[in-house]
Amino acid sequence: MLFVAFLFSLRLTPEAADLPLKQPQIAVAGSSVALTYGSGSTVYFARSDDNGKTFSRPVKVASPKFLALGLHRGPRIAIAGKALVISAVAGESRGGELTAWRSTDNGKTWSEGVRVNDVANAAREGLHGMAAGPDGTVWAVWLDLREKGMRLYGATSKDGGLSWTVNHKIYESPDGHICECCHPTAYISPAGEMYAMWRNWASGSRDMYYTRSTDGKTWATAKRFGAGTWPLNACPMDGGGLALDGRSVLHSAWRRDGAIYATAGDAKEVAIGKGKNPTIAASKTGAFIAWTDGPEVKLLKPGATQPATLGQGAFPVLAGSDSVYAAWEQNGAIVVEHIQ
Repeated sequence: MLFVAFLFSLRLTPEAADLPLKQPQIAVAGSSVALTYGSGSTVYFARSDDNGKTFSRPVKVASPKFLALGLHRGPRIAIAGKALVISAVAGESRGGELTAWRSTDNGKTWSEGVRVNDVANAAREGLHGMAAGPDGTVWAVWLDLREKGMRLYGATSKDGGLSWTVNHKIYESPDGHICECCHPTAYISPAGEMYAMWRNWASGSRDMYYTRSTDGKTWATAKRFGAGTWPLNACPMDGGGLALDGRSVLHSAWRRDGAIYATAGDAKEVAIGKGKNPTIAASKTGAFIAWTDGPEVKLLKPGATQPATLGQGAFPVLAGSDSVYAAWEQNGAIVVEHIQ
């Protein structure tokens, strides 16, 4: 694989055209940027310690027989103190288990995978989120099928992904199911509060909801983002994201129908553009939001009224606070860009 860097952008190309690089995810700590992605049924990792200007040669984290990949499925990454944690739904057969791998040598070597879901095959839909908090707590959420009807479950790890708590049901819809193919989001605030975000399915509508917890076991009453609703008898296969800025204002971004919406604290929802696949990161000054509009990756910075175009591609992700980075798929390759 070849890295080509220019200014604050970097492009990672596949070794073979029939093994495109998919679903990049990034985590940031100071000047370090941790990158994971999938190719075929292999999970890869690369690291930068110079603000994304150069990256290490990609390391194979795991090569299971099956890896859920594409359409927001794929690996997630978190920096948990001195440990790196990567999670993915993977296994010996189609369906797989939510699995976590751990590294304590900056990603040079990785542990054997540990199963997170405590009921076999419950995470087989392949959609999950994962994050780490300031004390090293790792927090995972996923779409769960241990009962009839899709529900949202979660678990935490206090030892950098080596072991996980008993699973806890976070939410079930009054209608008996949440949206079955939209990825959930896990987020831990600077104060250590755990947030979960997902697309609900209630009374015929597919709207974005969130809840929060201080212990990962008990949860606040779920709230809906925005005032509008999306009646839909299908799954849009698109989630959203949330983050707190430096003033502890909660920001969110999500898709409804063909538009991207955002909220900031208690303010009304705002339509910020047309498109899909929204992602968000928050800095001291506000929220960065990226999404795709046709073949283009768009970015709205704090204080801006119109989005800029980052480039061509799909499935963008944002991460960071003082420094913010974007990554996205581009014709079988992955682009990483330092945007602040």
